[in-house]
Amino acid sequence: ADICFTSSTVPRMIVDISAHSRVISFVGCLSQMSVLLMFGCMDGMLLTVMAYDRFLAICHPLNYVVIMNPRLCVFLLLVCVFISLLDSQLHNLVALQFTCFRDVEIANFFCHPSQLFSLSCSDTLIKNLVTYLVGAILGFFPISAIVFSYCKIVSSILKISSSSGRYKACSTCSSHLSVVCLFYGTAIGEYLGSAVSYSPRKGMVASLMYTVV
Repeated sequence: ADICFTSSTVPRMIVDISAHSRVISFVGCLSQMSVLLMFGCMDGMLLTVMAYDRFLAICHPLNYVVIMNPRLCVFLLLVCVFISLLDSQLHNLVALQFTCFRDVEIANFFCHPSQLFSLSCSDTLIKNLVTYLVGAILGFFPISAIVFSYCKIVSSILKISSSSGRYKACSTCSSHLSVVCLFYGTAIGEYLGSAVSYSPRKGMVASLMYTVV
Protein backbone atom coordinates (compact mmCIF):
# COMPACT_ATOMS: atom_id res chain seq x y z
CA ALA A 1 0.00 0.00 0.00
CA ASP A 2 2.85 2.36 0.87
CA ILE A 3 4.68 1.70 -2.40
CA CYS A 4 1.53 2.08 -4.51
CA PHE A 5 0.55 5.26 -2.64
CA THR A 6 3.95 6.87 -3.27
CA SER A 7 4.07 5.57 -6.86
CA SER A 8 0.87 7.45 -7.69
CA THR A 9 2.70 10.80 -7.36
CA VAL A 10 6.50 10.47 -7.37
CA PRO A 11 7.12 9.00 -10.89
CA ARG A 12 4.87 11.64 -12.45
CA MET A 13 6.60 14.36 -10.42
CA ILE A 14 10.06 13.20 -11.60
CA VAL A 15 8.94 13.10 -15.26
CA ASP A 16 7.34 16.55 -15.01
CA ILE A 17 10.47 18.05 -13.43
CA SER A 18 12.78 16.52 -16.04
CA ALA A 19 10.49 17.54 -18.94
CA HIS A 20 9.74 20.99 -17.44
CA SER A 21 6.03 20.20 -17.80
CA ARG A 22 3.22 21.36 -15.52
CA VAL A 23 0.31 19.97 -17.54
CA ILE A 24 -1.98 17.04 -16.79
CA SER A 25 -5.26 16.13 -18.47
CA PHE A 26 -8.53 16.05 -16.55
CA VAL A 27 -8.78 12.27 -17.03
CA GLY A 28 -5.18 11.86 -15.91
CA CYS A 29 -5.87 14.08 -12.90
CA LEU A 30 -8.89 12.01 -11.86
CA SER A 31 -6.96 8.77 -12.37
CA GLN A 32 -4.09 10.01 -10.21
CA MET A 33 -6.49 11.25 -7.53
CA SER A 34 -8.35 7.94 -7.53
CA VAL A 35 -5.21 5.82 -7.08
CA LEU A 36 -3.78 8.25 -4.51
CA LEU A 37 -6.95 8.20 -2.41
CA MET A 38 -7.40 4.44 -2.63
CA PHE A 39 -3.91 3.52 -1.46
CA GLY A 40 -3.61 6.49 0.89
CA CYS A 41 -6.82 5.48 2.63
CA MET A 42 -5.70 1.85 2.68
CA ASP A 43 -2.42 2.93 4.25
CA GLY A 44 -4.30 4.81 6.99
CA MET A 45 -6.68 1.93 7.65
CA LEU A 46 -3.82 -0.56 7.89
CA LEU A 47 -2.02 1.70 10.37
CA THR A 48 -5.16 1.60 12.51
CA VAL A 49 -5.31 -2.20 12.29
CA MET A 50 -1.63 -2.34 13.25
CA ALA A 51 -2.36 -0.23 16.34
CA TYR A 52 -5.05 -2.75 17.31
CA ASP A 53 -2.54 -5.55 16.72
CA ARG A 54 0.03 -3.87 19.02
CA PHE A 55 -2.69 -3.29 21.63
CA LEU A 56 -3.53 -7.00 21.72
CA ALA A 57 0.13 -8.09 21.69
CA ILE A 58 1.07 -5.90 24.68
CA CYS A 59 -2.16 -5.69 26.70
CA HIS A 60 -3.50 -9.21 26.05
CA PRO A 61 -0.46 -11.34 25.16
CA LEU A 62 -1.99 -14.65 26.29
CA ASN A 63 -5.03 -14.21 24.05
CA TYR A 64 -3.17 -12.62 21.11
CA VAL A 65 -2.82 -15.76 18.98
CA VAL A 66 -6.46 -16.71 19.53
CA ILE A 67 -7.89 -13.26 18.72
CA MET A 68 -5.57 -12.31 15.83
CA ASN A 69 -6.20 -15.50 13.90
CA PRO A 70 -5.80 -15.68 10.09
CA ARG A 71 -9.57 -15.34 9.57
CA LEU A 72 -9.71 -12.02 11.44
CA CYS A 73 -6.60 -10.76 9.63
CA VAL A 74 -8.17 -11.48 6.23
CA PHE A 75 -11.45 -9.86 7.33
CA LEU A 76 -9.69 -6.69 8.52
CA LEU A 77 -7.72 -6.53 5.27
CA LEU A 78 -10.91 -6.83 3.19
CA VAL A 79 -12.57 -4.09 5.26
CA CYS A 80 -9.57 -1.81 4.60
CA VAL A 81 -9.76 -2.50 0.85
CA PHE A 82 -13.54 -1.91 0.74
CA ILE A 83 -13.38 1.41 2.63
CA SER A 84 -10.48 2.55 0.42
CA LEU A 85 -12.38 1.77 -2.80
CA LEU A 86 -15.48 3.51 -1.45
CA ASP A 87 -13.51 6.64 -0.53
CA SER A 88 -11.78 6.75 -3.91
CA GLN A 89 -14.96 6.32 -5.95
CA LEU A 90 -16.91 8.83 -3.82
CA HIS A 91 -14.38 11.55 -4.63
CA ASN A 92 -14.39 10.56 -8.31
CA LEU A 93 -18.19 10.74 -8.50
CA VAL A 94 -18.20 14.23 -7.01
CA ALA A 95 -15.41 15.41 -9.34
CA LEU A 96 -17.24 14.04 -12.40
CA GLN A 97 -20.20 16.30 -11.60
CA PHE A 98 -18.11 19.42 -12.18
CA THR A 99 -19.20 21.36 -15.27
CA CYS A 100 -16.89 24.38 -15.02
CA PHE A 101 -13.77 25.55 -13.20
CA ARG A 102 -12.79 28.98 -11.87
CA ASP A 103 -9.15 28.16 -12.52
CA VAL A 104 -7.16 25.27 -14.02
CA GLU A 105 -4.07 25.47 -11.81
CA ILE A 106 -3.49 23.26 -8.77
CA ALA A 107 -0.82 24.61 -6.41
CA ASN A 108 0.77 21.23 -5.82
CA PHE A 109 2.79 18.54 -7.58
CA PHE A 110 -0.22 16.18 -7.86
CA CYS A 111 -4.01 16.37 -8.13
CA HIS A 112 -4.92 17.06 -4.53
CA PRO A 113 -8.62 16.19 -3.90
CA SER A 114 -9.70 19.20 -1.84
CA GLN A 115 -7.75 21.61 -4.05
CA LEU A 116 -9.38 20.17 -7.16
CA PHE A 117 -12.78 20.58 -5.48
CA SER A 118 -12.04 24.22 -4.62
CA LEU A 119 -11.46 25.05 -8.32
CA SER A 120 -15.00 24.06 -9.27
CA CYS A 121 -17.75 26.61 -9.98
CA SER A 122 -20.34 24.11 -8.75
CA ASP A 123 -22.29 24.33 -5.50
CA THR A 124 -19.92 24.20 -2.52
CA LEU A 125 -22.33 22.26 -0.27
CA ILE A 126 -21.64 18.82 -1.77
CA LYS A 127 -17.91 19.49 -2.03
CA ASN A 128 -17.62 20.61 1.60
CA LEU A 129 -19.88 17.80 2.78
CA VAL A 130 -17.71 15.16 1.11
CA THR A 131 -14.48 16.81 2.27
CA TYR A 132 -15.45 17.09 5.94
CA LEU A 133 -17.45 13.86 6.13
CA VAL A 134 -14.66 11.78 4.65
CA GLY A 135 -12.10 13.71 6.69
CA ALA A 136 -14.04 12.95 9.87
CA ILE A 137 -14.68 9.28 9.10
CA LEU A 138 -11.22 8.44 7.75
CA GLY A 139 -9.38 10.85 10.04
CA PHE A 140 -11.13 11.27 13.37
CA PHE A 141 -12.25 7.67 13.96
CA PRO A 142 -8.98 5.92 13.01
CA ILE A 143 -6.92 8.44 14.99
CA SER A 144 -9.27 8.03 17.97
CA ALA A 145 -8.82 4.25 17.77
CA ILE A 146 -5.03 4.64 17.58
CA VAL A 147 -4.93 7.07 20.52
CA PHE A 148 -7.15 4.76 22.59
CA SER A 149 -4.91 1.78 21.77
CA TYR A 150 -1.78 3.64 22.76
CA CYS A 151 -3.32 4.92 25.99
CA LYS A 152 -3.95 1.29 26.95
CA ILE A 153 -0.48 0.28 25.74
CA VAL A 154 1.25 3.00 27.81
CA SER A 155 -0.80 1.98 30.83
CA SER A 156 0.29 -1.65 30.41
CA ILE A 157 3.94 -0.72 29.84
CA LEU A 158 4.03 1.31 33.06
CA LYS A 159 2.92 -1.80 34.96
CA ILE A 160 5.90 -3.82 33.68
CA SER A 161 8.48 -4.06 36.47
CA SER A 162 11.65 -4.81 34.47
CA SER A 163 13.33 -2.11 32.35
CA SER A 164 14.17 -4.65 29.62
CA GLY A 165 10.49 -5.60 29.38
CA ARG A 166 9.50 -1.95 29.02
CA TYR A 167 12.15 -1.39 26.37
CA LYS A 168 11.00 -4.42 24.39
CA ALA A 169 7.36 -3.29 24.53
CA CYS A 170 8.26 0.28 23.49
CA SER A 171 10.50 -0.88 20.64
CA THR A 172 7.62 -2.78 19.03
CA CYS A 173 5.55 0.42 18.87
CA SER A 174 8.08 3.18 18.14
CA SER A 175 8.33 2.69 14.35
CA HIS A 176 4.56 2.37 13.97
CA LEU A 177 3.89 5.44 16.11
CA SER A 178 6.38 7.58 14.17
CA VAL A 179 4.74 6.62 10.85
CA VAL A 180 1.29 7.36 12.28
CA CYS A 181 2.37 10.86 13.37
CA LEU A 182 4.08 11.58 10.05
CA PHE A 183 1.33 10.20 7.83
CA TYR A 184 -1.86 11.15 9.67
CA GLY A 185 -0.59 14.45 11.07
CA THR A 186 0.44 15.93 7.73
CA ALA A 187 -2.29 14.28 5.62
CA ILE A 188 -5.25 15.35 7.75
CA GLY A 189 -3.83 18.81 8.28
CA GLU A 190 -3.28 19.29 4.56
CA TYR A 191 -6.60 17.71 3.50
CA LEU A 192 -8.80 19.72 5.85
CA GLY A 193 -6.59 22.82 5.95
CA SER A 194 -6.75 23.32 2.19
CA ALA A 195 -10.54 23.41 2.40
CA VAL A 196 -10.44 26.31 4.88
CA SER A 197 -7.43 28.54 4.24
CA TYR A 198 -4.78 27.23 1.91
CA SER A 199 -1.12 28.27 1.83
CA PRO A 200 0.55 26.80 -1.31
CA ARG A 201 4.03 26.61 0.22
CA LYS A 202 2.90 24.94 3.46
CA GLY A 203 0.56 22.68 1.51
CA MET A 204 3.33 21.40 -0.76
CA VAL A 205 5.66 20.80 2.19
CA ALA A 206 2.94 18.81 3.98
CA SER A 207 2.20 16.88 0.78
CA LEU A 208 5.85 15.98 0.35
CA MET A 209 5.92 14.69 3.93
CA TYR A 210 3.05 12.23 3.60
CA THR A 211 3.53 11.16 -0.04
CA VAL A 212 7.31 11.07 -0.43
CA VAL A 213 9.02 11.06 2.99
